[in-house]
Amino acid sequence: MHVQLHICISQGTVRKVGTMMNEIRNGMPATWLQGAEWRKSSASGAVGNCVEVAWLPSDLLAVRNSRDPHGPALVYSRPVVAALMDRLQK
Repeated sequence: MHVQLHICISQGTVRKVGTMMNEIRNGMPATWLQGAEWRKSSASGAVGNCVEVAWLPSDLLAVRNSRDPHGPALVYSRPVVAALMDRLQK
């Protein structure tokens, strides 16, 4: 298991801010998703205002803002993605 500790030093006080483990959760920094192969649509505009997606272990799909690759990732299960796609096609 890979663990990374993030700390904050403020006014001489050290406190733990967060850890990175095998737990994949909604809103976690996209950079914590080790091994994610991010893909962007070939129809994306040159401005860069699009999202990127990556399939993760356990049939999870992560989505991140292409302008902020280190920012938060939204994580969805395969059934949720399938339901969304089904609904969009109607």
